Amino acid sequence: MTVQQHTLSNGFRIVTEQMPGLKSASIGIWVMAGGRHETPAQNGIAHFLEHMAFKGTQRRSALQIAEAIEDVGGYINAYTSREMTAYYARVLENDVPLALDVIADILLNPVFDPSEIEVERGVILQEIGQALDTPDDIIFDWLQEEAYPDQAIGRTILGPSERVSSFTKADLSDFIGERYGPDQMILSAAGAVNPDELLALAEKLFGHLPRRSEPRAAEVAAFVGGERRVKKDLEQAHFTLAFEGPNYRDPGIYAAQIHAITMGGGMSSRLFQELRENRGLCYTIFAQAGAYADTGMMTVYAGTSAEQLGELATLTIDELKRAADDMSAEEVARARAQMKAGMLMGLESPSSRAERLARMVAIWDTVPTIEDTIERIDSVTTGDVRAFGGSLITDAGSVMALYGPIDDAPALEALRQRLVA
Repeated sequence: MTVQQHTLSNGFRIVTEQMPGLKSASIGIWVMAGGRHETPAQNGIAHFLEHMAFKGTQRRSALQIAEAIEDVGGYINAYTSREMTAYYARVLENDVPLALDVIADILLNPVFDPSEIEVERGVILQEIGQALDTPDDIIFDWLQEEAYPDQAIGRTILGPSERVSSFTKADLSDFIGERYGPDQMILSAAGAVNPDELLALAEKLFGHLPRRSEPRAAEVAAFVGGERRVKKDLEQAHFTLAFEGPNYRDPGIYAAQIHAITMGGGMSSRLFQELRENRGLCYTIFAQAGAYADTGMMTVYAGTSAEQLGELATLTIDELKRAADDMSAEEVARARAQMKAGMLMGLESPSSRAERLARMVAIWDTVPTIEDTIERIDSVTTGDVRAFGGSLITDAGSVMALYGPIDDAPALEALRQRLVA
């Protein structure tokens, strides 16, 4: 499997990887335009634009967009994150040119029909309502808002209802004009793809686009932290606790990810074993290390009863504190194996591989080899993981969000004092 990269004269980037033996391919355009690139008045517009892309172009109606891909047995979708928006399709080998043509059409030729805007506005408002009714979903938005208050990276991707209710065709067009230049796009494809054919198609479809002036830079993230407590009559209390971690360009990201796996990455992890298996305090508990261009967070989540929330919170602190002192080589080796296996198993899918290619180009402007990534994972020592755990105690900012019957939950400051004691 060979990765090939090209950049057109206007800055449009192409990255491909052939995967022998496959009959299908995943192909998409990743745009460096996400929630953190919005102004406060634009909050939610990147996600709104993602929805509107499928609502009709100058060449195809909304139905024709869906039929073009589904008539050949393919699949098309999109998502918005805080740092990018992706439009992608999975099709058979012979239909790759069709998939790229459809994706180019929805990106370059949207009509933003006012009636369709109103229909999709209603859909997104329903999506916001659904998120608000899903405790183990909305709590992560609140955690993010508390960690990065009054910052684009802290605001919800969906946006508040009042903003979504006011977006116009001009607002959508303005965001495209600012953020959808050719040098902000990455074409990524993996599987049964012909790199030379894709390069020629990309030149035909995107090569004519003029470079645009440098867009307004995303504001640098500043982790603040704090506490959000939302009381509601629910069956369970939802608990999230996070600490500032390394960004995805920081070499320390690998130690952070391995630490998160040892703490809450599977059934053998410390939090799962102690809080669920030994104490019976919860059904769901996990830890994860997420990262952005200039910041990151190591997050713990659990759901428990109102009566057991205090015990769960303090035991979580105790386990984090203990890990900084006695994390074993066996635990680190197991976490490294989990991390490598998860990555390699995922990359057997062309969709996962195309996603990785796009993200690596966005971060590094090149694609590290799998062997290089494995070497970096293997180089993480037990001492590195203990040191990261210690940094959560001594250096890292912290944030907590609670939702549900939480009257008896300890304050964040009390948990911090227990952690450093």
